[in-house]
Amino acid sequence: MLGLGIIGWIIIGGLAGWIGSKIMKTDASMGIILNIVVGIIGGLLGGYLLKLFGVDVDGGGLIFSFLTCLLGAVILLFIVKAVTGRSSRV
Repeated sequence: MLGLGIIGWIIIGGLAGWIGSKIMKTDASMGIILNIVVGIIGGLLGGYLLKLFGVDVDGGGLIFSFLTCLLGAVILLFIVKAVTGRSSRV
């Protein structure tokens, strides 16, 4: 995923963060910047978790990178909701 460049990170991260916030029902309180941040951090988290399970994430391509970011964003939002106890704020 590091081969995408900064623009790729922003686009993929923004889309993954937005869709992840829709899935976790936190979209009402999140703006575009927070969606991008959640998607990028989610990509790092998702990539780390997939590597722990032996998945080769380096050569996955664009769709695999997006799905990795989405998985990580959903996990990140789930953890934040569980820790804060709030359903509408990240």
